[in-house]
Amino acid sequence: MNNTKLLPILFGVGALLVIGLIIGNSTFLTIKPGEAGVLFKKFGGGLEKDIIYGQGFHVVAPWNTMFIYNIKEQTAEEQMNVLDKNGLSISVDVTVRFNPFGNKIGYVHERFGHGYIQTLVIPEVRSAVRQVMGRYSAEEIYSTKRAEVETNIINEAESTLSSETNNIKMNALLIREVVLPENIKRAIELKLSQEQESLAYQFKLEKEKKEAERKRIGAEGEARANQIINSSLTPELLRMRGIEATLELAKSPNSKVVVIGSGKDGMPLILGNN
Repeated sequence: MNNTKLLPILFGVGALLVIGLIIGNSTFLTIKPGEAGVLFKKFGGGLEKDIIYGQGFHVVAPWNTMFIYNIKEQTAEEQMNVLDKNGLSISVDVTVRFNPFGNKIGYVHERFGHGYIQTLVIPEVRSAVRQVMGRYSAEEIYSTKRAEVETNIINEAESTLSSETNNIKMNALLIREVVLPENIKRAIELKLSQEQESLAYQFKLEKEKKEAERKRIGAEGEARANQIINSSLTPELLRMRGIEATLELAKSPNSKVVVIGSGKDGMPLILGNN
C-alpha cells in the first residue's frame, strides 16, 4: 500500500488516541455550586494554593490534577464520654456545623487533604468539648447552663479551627443529648422539681402580698376621700342644697301640697296630686 495513503489514516488514528487520552484523563470537568477546586501541576510548580477555581466548566491539562472540595456548610455528629468538674463520667452527643474557608481550600488540601474532617475538625471539637465540660458540674451541663456550655465550646474550637493554619469556620455546636448515671439524673430532676415548686410558691406569696398592698392603698384612698367629703358637708351647705332642691320641685306643674318641716332647719316637702 502506498505510504501516502496511510498517512491520513495514521494521522486520524493518532488524533483519536490523543482525544481519547485527554477525555480519559478528565481534562474537561465541571465544578458544581458550593464547590471549589485547587489545581496540582505535576510539571509546573505543584499545588496552586492561592488560585481557587469556582463553579463552572474548566479545561485541565491531562497531566495536571484538579482537587474539588465541598465548601458548603457541613455537619458532623459525635458521641463521647467526658468528665465534669467533679470527676463524674457523662456521655454526650454533639452535632457540629462547619465549612472550610473557600478562598483557603488550597491550604486545607496541602495540610490535611480530603480527610480534613476526621483529621482536624472532629479531634478539635472533641478536645474543646472535654475541656469546656470539665469546668461545669453534671447538673449545669444537663440543664441549667447548657446554652452557656455550647457557646464556650464553640469559642474554644473556633479559636483553633479558624486559625491561619487550619482555615475552618465553626458555625454552631449543639448538645443533642446528655446521658447521666440514673441515680444522678433522678437526684438532679428531683432538685429541679423542688426548685420550681419553691419558685412557684414564692411567686404566689409575692402576688398575694401585692394584692394585699393594693387593697390597703385602695382602702386608705377611699377613707381619705370620705374624710374630705364629710369635712365639706357643713350645715350651711346642706341647707343651701335643700333649698335649691325645693325650688326645683316647686317648679314642677304636678306639685300641689307643701308640708313644712319641723325645726329651724326643716325643709318644705312638696307632694304631688297623684
